Amino acid sequence: MKSFPIRPALALALALGLSACGGGSGKAEYTVAGTVNGLVYPGLVLTTNGMEVAVAPPATTGAAVSYAFPNKLEYGDEYNVQFKQQPLHQTCNFQNGYEPINKNTAGRLARIDVIVNCAVNAYSIGGKITGMTADGLVLANGSTGGTLTLTKATTSAAVDYQMPVAVNYGVTYGVTVITNPAGLNCTIANATGVMGDAKVENINITCVPRT
Repeated sequence: MKSFPIRPALALALALGLSACGGGSGKAEYTVAGTVNGLVYPGLVLTTNGMEVAVAPPATTGAAVSYAFPNKLEYGDEYNVQFKQQPLHQTCNFQNGYEPINKNTAGRLARIDVIVNCAVNAYSIGGKITGMTADGLVLANGSTGGTLTLTKATTSAAVDYQMPVAVNYGVTYGVTVITNPAGLNCTIANATGVMGDAKVENINITCVPRT
């Protein structure tokens, strides 16, 4: 009968032991979350640990937007955030650092903050030049300010050229002749347009002797 008074103490010791081994409900939990910078177009979807989250562009252009995955991870769980889908007309990357910040172990840091940087896709513009038998052709693209100086062709066949500065999706480009080669007049076909989702290769230039 003397054993009755110590039963509560034994029960308390057992409960404490189970808690220390993880058998209690006090495990630390962590939300996989972060910030997206530069998002302009819809379509971005991130995924990790069987979860996914769609990130919409911010209401204010240029503002950062926060995201968080719906379910929490427990201490020691590994996460590896990946792109399930890139946004329209953009490419996003995880912020660079000394080690990958998109994957780690929950609890290693006080909070999980996976930063994503997005940029609008840019593509080259150019085409072919025929009849450039003299040096000195100078081209410019008004949308970027980039200029290109070309020397005469060493062949009678059409030669390729490409403007030095790529053009962002949705931006209007306009290639013009700033300076003609000596003794020639050069005209441009398809000189203007709005950049789409692929490089432009049909801005063709024809040079003929000046009369």
